[in-house]
Amino acid sequence: MTEKIAVVGAGSWGTALAVLLARKGFKVGLWARRAEFAQMLQKNRENTAYLPGVFLPENIEITDDIALAVRDAKLVVLSVPSHAVRQTARLLKPLLKEETPLVNTAKGLELDSGLRLSQVLEQEGISTVAILSGPSHAEEVSRGLPASVVVTAKKKAVAEFVQDVFIGPSFRVYTNPDLIGVELGGALKNIIALATGMSDGLGLGDNARAALITRGLAEITRLGMALGANPLTFAGLSGLGDLIVTCCSMYSRNRRAGIELGRGRPLKEVLDGMGMVVEGVPTTAAARKLARELGIPMPITEEVYQVLYTGKPAKECVSSLMERRRTVETGFLGVNWS
Repeated sequence: MTEKIAVVGAGSWGTALAVLLARKGFKVGLWARRAEFAQMLQKNRENTAYLPGVFLPENIEITDDIALAVRDAKLVVLSVPSHAVRQTARLLKPLLKEETPLVNTAKGLELDSGLRLSQVLEQEGISTVAILSGPSHAEEVSRGLPASVVVTAKKKAVAEFVQDVFIGPSFRVYTNPDLIGVELGGALKNIIALATGMSDGLGLGDNARAALITRGLAEITRLGMALGANPLTFAGLSGLGDLIVTCCSMYSRNRRAGIELGRGRPLKEVLDGMGMVVEGVPTTAAARKLARELGIPMPITEEVYQVLYTGKPAKECVSSLMERRRTVETGFLGVNWS
């Protein structure tokens, strides 16, 4: 009998992963939250709202019944926005066997608590958790273009199991034991993508974008180290890799939102026009709160927060960042003049 994988969440990334897994020969149960949306997917075999032009293979069974979607699944992929992870976990908990791995693909922090999403899942009683992260736009993965990602879990066997499920000719999957670093890299890069988008919207050029990406990586690493991550993780796929693609691609919602903010459009208008979740917005608030509690300097994150939550014009952030007191570049890794 063909093995079954469940994908919970029928947005662009959930749909892309369902297509990827179906092409590998798995039977896929794809859960859509709204009944009318599930019916549209069943009828058209295409996610015209989030991933137009990609055909949904017949071995994807689409339903709005979450119990039906996950029934008999050897693995469950959770692909809902970060703000919906806790609520969806509560729906899933009574439906899952303790040993069934749940792979979270959202990249963010819980707004109120600042928790990583694996911590949220564990709080809700889901113990076998893995995280899939890395530079992987749904628009390209769903079309079979090459991508490389990383999977992490507390147990090596769980990470390797997930690796075997997903890996294929166009989707290379590495494992990484640093759960904290992989999660934080995927979440925090969205803040920097908002910043580089604002820079592009202001027309500040390639040098400014490169500086924001590089110094943004320094901020991510500082906060990650304070929270227990291995700094080398941020030089990998879930750190630098995801940061590059999110800051430079027009597939990136965070970059596109940042561009509009840089052009002076108000946040509400930008978000209403996107029609999809921009994870960097709540993550900025959560990361800023963590940084302040831990005494970690994150000047780019602070300026993004001011634009998002106080209405500071993006153009005023340039002088705030460029005229800061002078400092040494590598101080965040503890390397300094001898």
